[in-house]
Amino acid sequence: MRKLVLIAGVGSFVIGMAILLYDFHFSHCYGEDVNDVAVVQQGKTFDWPTGERPLYTVFPAWFYGVAFVLIATVFLILRLFLPNRVKTFAILAAILTTAFSSLAGPLTWEDFSPHLSTNAQIIWKAPTNNLPKNLWICKKLLPRVFSASVISNAIVLASLQKKGFPQPSTNRITIWEPTRENLSPWDDDPQAGALSIDPDFARLYYTMPHFDMDSGIDIPSDDVIVKRAWDNAFKLGLDSAQLMQKPPISQICSFDENGRDNNNNQICGRIVFLCRLIDGIGFISNGDGTWEAEGFWIQYGSHGKIRSFAVVWPTLKRDGKSQTASPQQIIACIRAHKIIVIPNADEEKYFERVKTLANAKKFTITKITPYYGEGVFGEVPTNNEPSKYVSPVAELEAIADFGNSNLTVRLFSPVLSSDAIRLLTVKIK
Repeated sequence: MRKLVLIAGVGSFVIGMAILLYDFHFSHCYGEDVNDVAVVQQGKTFDWPTGERPLYTVFPAWFYGVAFVLIATVFLILRLFLPNRVKTFAILAAILTTAFSSLAGPLTWEDFSPHLSTNAQIIWKAPTNNLPKNLWICKKLLPRVFSASVISNAIVLASLQKKGFPQPSTNRITIWEPTRENLSPWDDDPQAGALSIDPDFARLYYTMPHFDMDSGIDIPSDDVIVKRAWDNAFKLGLDSAQLMQKPPISQICSFDENGRDNNNNQICGRIVFLCRLIDGIGFISNGDGTWEAEGFWIQYGSHGKIRSFAVVWPTLKRDGKSQTASPQQIIACIRAHKIIVIPNADEEKYFERVKTLANAKKFTITKITPYYGEGVFGEVPTNNEPSKYVSPVAELEAIADFGNSNLTVRLFSPVLSSDAIRLLTVKIK
């Protein structure tokens, strides 16, 4: 028995160290955890198709490496106590409980909040005249079954007519590009284009094959692509009165159309985002679909071809109305670390910047903008389930004054009085 435990311990240790060393090497080469990457081609990393990840990628690879090392430690400790079974299993339970609870413990929302000194002044200078006095919380009615006409138009938009037209259903359906037909049934090519119909998330999503490769030649003007975007939104069953256009933004691919590195940062596409509105208030988004905000976005590439598009549009039911939070309540949430510093684009030293804010001598709120977002502020959906509600949140702009320098900061904060009261009385995780 002691020999078997020793073999199990040594085997677990070898597996754990192999995972850790490989993940360290991969992170050193590409700057990403191996579980965050679906494939590496020509030295470039690519995400999983349609933004979906296998279950095992929920945790980074190093998590599994450390887990195997901890299991090895458990087995080796057990070997010291055998054959006393009662004592052995008591020790096993204690070690596993302690090790995995500390290892898997997630960051709290307070880790994303500025920890201002108690001596730091928080000054409110943001105008509030245009803020609604009350805001609605809406419940999603899911799944959303897309109509036959919407599915048909989406398939035509993706140029996948030859693949057929599925009937409306509550099931998730993925229609692969013809390039996919050359793959074995068990293969998975993250560069294969596909149209996904996902009723559970009220989402239609399309990406062209080899999405990160394009020349960017002869991209139509913004006026042309904006008009096309509105026309296609109508074809996909969206109400123009509930949409607001955001300024078009550019997409830069990693490779040109021949697979060569795009060393000149050549633009390969332009994105138009039509944001969904609730009572005139839009959804939080950066406009390129990476936040999957409600509405419709579409990207056009060389010669006007459609590179990708997405519709996120659950049926909503007004569920309750709440009074808007006062400046004093929002300031209290800042003091209690119940707000979130918004990361900048491609920011690598985010947590370092958050910690730096603790040195601010004065913190001045200069602007507040209400948005709608997925879920309830301070609560995180579990098991990759769709959020059940959409609710308002505020984006704050602030200036952190360090005495000899200033820093402009954007933050998410509660905008409902009920949310502020809840966050100030309940510990969020």
